[in-house]
Amino acid sequence: MAESAAVAIDPTASPVDLAAALSERIRGIGTSQIGLVADRGRDDPDVVKLWIGEGDLPTPPFIVEAAHRAMQAGHTRYTTSLGLPALRAALSAYHARHWGVDVPADRFAVTAGGMNAIMQAAQALLEPGDEILIPAPAWPNLAEAVRITGGVPVTVPYRIQPDGRFTLPLADIEAALTPRTRVIMVNSPSNPTGWTMPRAEMTALRDLARERGLWILSDEVYAHFTYGNQIAPSFLQICTEDDRLIVTNTFSKNWAMTGWRAGWVIFPRGLAPTFAKLGQYSTTSIPTFIQHACIAALDEGDGFIRTMVDRCAEARTILVEGLARLPGVTVAPPEGAFYLMPRIAGDEPSLELAYRLLRDAKVGVAPGTAFGPAGEGLIRICFAISPELAREAVRRLSGVLGTGSAGRAN
Repeated sequence: MAESAAVAIDPTASPVDLAAALSERIRGIGTSQIGLVADRGRDDPDVVKLWIGEGDLPTPPFIVEAAHRAMQAGHTRYTTSLGLPALRAALSAYHARHWGVDVPADRFAVTAGGMNAIMQAAQALLEPGDEILIPAPAWPNLAEAVRITGGVPVTVPYRIQPDGRFTLPLADIEAALTPRTRVIMVNSPSNPTGWTMPRAEMTALRDLARERGLWILSDEVYAHFTYGNQIAPSFLQICTEDDRLIVTNTFSKNWAMTGWRAGWVIFPRGLAPTFAKLGQYSTTSIPTFIQHACIAALDEGDGFIRTMVDRCAEARTILVEGLARLPGVTVAPPEGAFYLMPRIAGDEPSLELAYRLLRDAKVGVAPGTAFGPAGEGLIRICFAISPELAREAVRRLSGVLGTGSAGRAN
């Protein structure tokens, strides 16, 4: 057999653009502006980093120790894709304790974080071309998950009141419906706006969804983070097991477990086989020892949640009062979640403003346009931080925004 001839390679030739050969849906995935800002300062120890939705407390020791014990006990093998039966039972008890609802364990699936829960929901609900309504500004991952699955995100803008509060009339949602609408997305309390949907409006939206045969996808990640009110209401309190409702959640925020990648999805009666398959073909399961740690979080972690919420409430007050004194800054205390979204007067694009605050104030914030065009003129600040760090952030931001230089290049 003759030897193969060597292939000559022209070092001056342009490289093949393999990205152009990828799926059109994948080529269209947006670049996170939060990442663009963070990449400029994530390794700078002097930056006050308020761009990512992550608290500054470590995971509680009792959760870490539960994972360690589980590893030592040999819980390092595969398990059912829906999650450990004991974890799903703990999730059922957690929802009964906090919302007074009876959701059986067989309606839960454990996921690789809240993002995987949302992706599985989108995969289950959307055919190519189906529309999903998303209030905006919105966490960018929501729309991109929809696009990856072939769906079409349709934004419904919040209304921004003169004092900086965000509202969302149900009439605006209804006006955005088309024959292609299949799902209405609700994130309450909202990332990034802090808007929280009142229970009466949730009931009206449920009735609208029933009337039109639509699904509700409710992301209830920040339900505990409310200020001056009780825990945020859940659609589980007003829907039956046969309603077209999917609820997603995560262990990341309540128990400072962002890096553990654990979440859950709640689906209607009878869909366990569907979500078992979705889990099997996406992650198989999350690590078994992490699931044991999640049981500890659910069973023993209510006190830690209260600590987190109390810290956020104090930092929220410090930041709102401090920023409200600055010229050209309009900010209202959010009802829920742990983000401020102040409006900054001037014509400086939000992304450029975020770069300038990073450079001149050494404070990392997320540009409003990271959450869609409706976020122009706004920035997002995460206040899941200590009161001391909140005061330092106000001091630094006041040194830049307090000069009245917003909207002018330096």
